[in-house]
Amino acid sequence: MNKKLVNFIVKKYLRFDKKNPFISVSAILAFIGVAIGVMVLIISMAIMNGTAKEFESKLFTMNYPISIYPKYQNSVNKQLLKELEEKYPKLKFSPYLTAQAIVQSGDKMGGAVIFGVNQNKEANINSIYKKATQGLKLKKYDIVVGEGISDELLLFMGDKATLYFTSLNPNGFSMMPKMKRFKYEASFRSGLHAYDKAYIYTSIEALQTVLHKDKNSFDGIHVFSNDAFNDIDKLREDLKDQGVGIIGWWQQNGNFFAAMKMEKKALFIVLMLIILVASLNIISSLLMTVMSRRKEIALLLSLGASSKEIKSIFLRLGTIIGFSGILTGTALGFFGMWLLDTFDIISLPADVYGTSKLPLDLATSDLISIIIGAVVIVILSSYYPAKKATNIDVIDVLRNE
Repeated sequence: MNKKLVNFIVKKYLRFDKKNPFISVSAILAFIGVAIGVMVLIISMAIMNGTAKEFESKLFTMNYPISIYPKYQNSVNKQLLKELEEKYPKLKFSPYLTAQAIVQSGDKMGGAVIFGVNQNKEANINSIYKKATQGLKLKKYDIVVGEGISDELLLFMGDKATLYFTSLNPNGFSMMPKMKRFKYEASFRSGLHAYDKAYIYTSIEALQTVLHKDKNSFDGIHVFSNDAFNDIDKLREDLKDQGVGIIGWWQQNGNFFAAMKMEKKALFIVLMLIILVASLNIISSLLMTVMSRRKEIALLLSLGASSKEIKSIFLRLGTIIGFSGILTGTALGFFGMWLLDTFDIISLPADVYGTSKLPLDLATSDLISIIIGAVVIVILSSYYPAKKATNIDVIDVLRNE
């Protein structure tokens, strides 16, 4: 193959054609279309990944990496906690009691889920709780509530709030809900409105007293692990005959993350169609080039140029246009990510999304998928016109043109 000939003709065909400007305009549009498609795909995938990781970090804290719960009454107790702490020194454990309650302050009321915890143990595994209680020595009937509850009930530091529990006390011929006044000491903000408006923390001793719970038993144990996916299997194996169940944070929110994963795949396919549509301009540009250069192609073939060389010329033309678009789009994508990350161009409602800043995190696998997908589309788009160029009838063209 005569590489110098191929390179010379490719450079010639890449120049702006004043006689047939539509060919050059179509090639420019193809370049712009591919670049925009790649840029949009990169930014979109970064936003999808960033959003998923942002929610993951919030849910990881509020749902706890691993939770142990009883299958039978009193199966989660102090003895089990002691054994786990001795056997797994690298893990952190926080036993808890939980109940549903109605919280009242003045004439305002709201529903809540209340957790009775040990302050030190809970602070070791829950960074949000730790931040809210930092510097505080909570007493037995002190409570820490989500900001949604404190705002709704207009609670101020030191205010008293009455909690009505779903458990009932016999009172003559009627049943009355158990109730107790607690002192509001602090509030927390998790970044997820559903938790901030529903969760309350108090001491484990308070719930044991109010609900008449066995002091040796718990409603469950929250576990912090840096490698929850592996540690959960070890715990299941060790506790399989203990009458307890074990669940990971990802299992509690499986539907949510499955939906986000499906949305990401759908978005990838839809946005890849932008590149596919742009590639049609590559096809049309090359086909117009073939039609306008039929005489030149016929002359090259008659002078000894091979079909392989002619095909190579148009394949190279298409790939130069397409690959230039891919490289430009990749650069624009990273530049767009830098702009969104550096400047507050888009502001999100924090109570809905858990963050006011647009989260961005482009996975290497996504970037590779985008580039490979774009490259395949560009090559396929270039192949048909290149193949068409070799099917010219040399004698007929030279006779009539």
